[in-house]
Amino acid sequence: MTATRDVVILGSGCAGLTAAIYTGRANLKPLVLEGHEPGGQLSMTTLVENFPGWPDGVQGPELIENMRRQAARFGAEFQSAHLVSTDLSKPPFVLKTDKEEIHTRTLIIASGASARWLGLPSEQALIGHGVSCCATCDGFFFRDREIAVVGGGDTAMEEALFLTRFASKVTVLHRRDSFRASKIMLERVKANPKIVLMTNTVVEELLGVEGKEVEGARLRNTQTKEESILPIEGFFLGIGHEPNAKMFAGQIDLDEDGYIVTHDNVQTRVPGVFACGDVQDRRYRQAITAAGSGCMAALEAEKFLEEHGH
Repeated sequence: MTATRDVVILGSGCAGLTAAIYTGRANLKPLVLEGHEPGGQLSMTTLVENFPGWPDGVQGPELIENMRRQAARFGAEFQSAHLVSTDLSKPPFVLKTDKEEIHTRTLIIASGASARWLGLPSEQALIGHGVSCCATCDGFFFRDREIAVVGGGDTAMEEALFLTRFASKVTVLHRRDSFRASKIMLERVKANPKIVLMTNTVVEELLGVEGKEVEGARLRNTQTKEESILPIEGFFLGIGHEPNAKMFAGQIDLDEDGYIVTHDNVQTRVPGVFACGDVQDRRYRQAITAAGSGCMAALEAEKFLEEHGH
């Protein structure tokens, strides 16, 4: 017989590791399934300056490693496994990974969200070196610099407007001839003298890979096929995020964009199954809010187990 665990946590970013710290301290011996992207989005971030307690900032991977060591100190177990299927129809819940079948009384889903990228080799090479998918995280580093934002929806417009607080010029690049952003957002963007809109434009390549710093973007006009170079020092993705929750469709509620729907902060519609961090937070998506919701999920899991005699 497979031993039934008290807590399994899916994901090892800020939310998952905070949940592991709290459930570990509660002597629940949590198992953390690290997933395909251990450490989440912070593991790809360079300097984090807005996480409380680090007055001089901290490197994203260092912050994650410290949280991981802290969780391990309290008894959390880590497994580098990929989830293949889940059965949340009744407790104990059944998780099948590429290595084994796991039974658990409570489940904390902290699988995060993955930023949508263009998929350019130069883009991937420059992540953390001028390429970012989070304006509120990294905008500060581009004071008085010229930067570009890719996208045509409200996300791109919000990023562009926020970045004007720091950048001297923000160019919004969109592959179509019209934007799908809301009217009010477009009006705000067009009224901002720091923002330039370029339609019918795709990014072919980012320049600066050899020097490990964004130096420009090679663009192509989709109508004339003409190529040009846009000199920039920062490149932001504004094409949204993809919550890592498809596996739970039909078992717990997802919204129209695939984010897990929760009530009372972290409770899904299945008692004993909780969700925290970017997989259910479509609004803030910050390391500190992810950590906070991970704490909530852990406390709720502990309370649930206690109420059910475990």
